[in-house]
Amino acid sequence: MKCALALLEADVALPVVRDFINRVKESAVGHDVNKSLTPGQEFIKIVRNELVTAMGAENNALDLAAQPPAVVLMAGLQGAGKTTSVAKLGKFLREKHKKKVLVVSADVYRPAAIKQLETLAQQVGVDFCPSDLSQKPVDIVNNALREARLKFYDVLLVDTAGRLHVDEAMMDEIKQVHAAINPVETLFVVDAMTGQDAANTAKAFNEALPADRCYPDQSRW
Repeated sequence: MKCALALLEADVALPVVRDFINRVKESAVGHDVNKSLTPGQEFIKIVRNELVTAMGAENNALDLAAQPPAVVLMAGLQGAGKTTSVAKLGKFLREKHKKKVLVVSADVYRPAAIKQLETLAQQVGVDFCPSDLSQKPVDIVNNALREARLKFYDVLLVDTAGRLHVDEAMMDEIKQVHAAINPVETLFVVDAMTGQDAANTAKAFNEALPADRCYPDQSRW
């Protein structure tokens, strides 16, 4: 099947492709063709539906029902797009859900990270909590959480430094950050072009840090 070959060429994991093919076969065998569609069109519909199922048919929104501020922690590898994802998510929550959003950068290792988030926050219309490279990440997030509570923000989005799951010192640091702010959601940000290695990295990350879901960053700002 050309679709299966296309998935493999796109670096989709072989077990996922096999499961997808089996699902398509099961759905197609004995399937009643809609009178308004040709058999070919009906098959395309089946393939599309199974692709949606494989990608995740449910639309699971962020859990923001907690007592404000709902804290969302962004984690992931270097260059995955965490900072831009924070800005895009902040814009989405402000515009679509009418939330009062505060963002903060706890990345004290990349010199331009804090300034980048400040600039993006201004562009998308969300508030920015200042931080400094001389501060410890735990102190930064604690300060941001205090400000979010004092000024009645609905959501606090926390950007963090990129790290490898094998870097014990960096993983210990983000564990401390997680414990300090107790986020309602921890998003593991991955580049959408990473391929099946993203799943392996996410599994390894989740063993050290409880990640609630993966957030595929599909574009650069």
